Amino acid sequence: MLVLVCYDVNTESKSGRRRLRRIAKVCESTGQRVQKSVFECQVSLAAFELLERRLLAEINADEDCLRLYRIPESRGAEVREYGTFKAVDFDGPLVL
Repeated sequence: MLVLVCYDVNTESKSGRRRLRRIAKVCESTGQRVQKSVFECQVSLAAFELLERRLLAEINADEDCLRLYRIPESRGAEVREYGTFKAVDFDGPLVL
């Protein structure tokens, strides 16, 4: 399934800036950054649950916001992209 991870971390404090870096590292280990605080992750259900647990361990629910969007493959996700960023097609060929 495709999962969109979006977050907004309060970076007014040193601990907030540290949380921001840790959350980004968790996301980078699982998916690709498509915007500064938005990641696309192609994962199984078990990997999604692990990602969710790892992110919840880092986020401060009193100061930050975390949103996870699950897009099941059965619904046929469609992504339209404009501008300079070109996402990796996980189902496409490895070498062009």
